[in-house]
Amino acid sequence: MEQVTELNRAQLGILRLLSRMNTMDKVEELRQVISNFYAQKATDEMDRLWDSGEWGAAQNAAVLEEHLRTPYKKWK
Repeated sequence: MEQVTELNRAQLGILRLLSRMNTMDKVEELRQVISNFYAQKATDEMDRLWDSGEWGAAQNAAVLEEHLRTPYKKWK
């Protein structure tokens, strides 16, 4: 795992925002805004893939059928 030794400008900007927040409710509200931002980015990218034909109903069906759970060893 790569070790980061200094913060970048974006991280420092977020820390400056957090330093002005005096309640956990405000921190949670900011967390929700950031979460919504990334969710919208993912939605926009999926829309782009769908519109370009790079993704479609066949890929959706394949994902629904895919088994991604970790196999566990049975106890003997």
